[in-house]
Amino acid sequence: MNDSLRIAVVLPCYNEEAAITQTIAGFRASLPGATIYVYDNNSRDRTAELARAAGAVVRTERQQGKGNVVRRMFADVDADVYVMADGDLTYDPKAAPEMVRMLVDEQYDMVVGTRQHEVAEAYRGGHVLGNRLFTGLLSSLFGRSFTDIFSGYRVFSRRFVKSFPVLSAGFEIETEMSVHALELRMPVGEVETAYGARPEGSASKLSTYRDGWRILKTIGTLYRVERPVLFYGSIGALFWLTAIILAIPLVITYLDTGLVPRFPTAILATGLSIIGVLCFFAGLILDTVTRGRREVRRLAYLAHPAPVAEK
Repeated sequence: MNDSLRIAVVLPCYNEEAAITQTIAGFRASLPGATIYVYDNNSRDRTAELARAAGAVVRTERQQGKGNVVRRMFADVDADVYVMADGDLTYDPKAAPEMVRMLVDEQYDMVVGTRQHEVAEAYRGGHVLGNRLFTGLLSSLFGRSFTDIFSGYRVFSRRFVKSFPVLSAGFEIETEMSVHALELRMPVGEVETAYGARPEGSASKLSTYRDGWRILKTIGTLYRVERPVLFYGSIGALFWLTAIILAIPLVITYLDTGLVPRFPTAILATGLSIIGVLCFFAGLILDTVTRGRREVRRLAYLAHPAPVAEK
């Protein structure tokens, strides 16, 4: 690994006083040349105080939500390689050097630490099932995916960070990161990492059903924005199918008698057909807009050099 690379460890934190000191110590031991940033998101405990005492650069983000914190971190921190993890010590800092090495040597833009848990308390059953379902859904909608789309342990290149708009506000940020990499066809990799239980005194901020619903809405929104032809085309196809079902008896009657006795049904079928056509053309128009936005993001992505391995 090139020692001249600037590596930043960025830790979004909310009430993590039970683990933040150990987390900082772990990353300092694994990546001794890195600068560690702790972004405190309105913690009501001593997270910021303990992080500062442990030698981290402490900053504050007032807008609540992990997505808001990530947006601030990516905008403020200037580095060649970014290592993002949580401040609760659930992710293994010892895996960071291998993830950074893979990013640099393979010229990747993102390396995801896929979680391997051996302790039942580390990863609840509902979260495991939800991860599998959402991973499969993302793969079916966008063509390919990752093994663990919800992992918060990721290493990024500078060109990923500075081209990522960060539109999410909460824990759905990991889904948005995955889609951003897939849509720009970035080279990405995965590394299996240990995932442990939170230390005593630390509580999870995740809500299985509430956050699951928010993630589902995020996937739907991203699909609508990134795949407008398929999204609006599918809606148009439903209108057309309904119109055809309503029109078949009318056509049969007309062929037999030459009359159209049910005008309201005929008008409804015609209206549904028109709406279907409008949906299809709306998808085509929005696809042109999406292509333009994707080109702008691609140019922003290419404006930054990739981290280079030492010869």
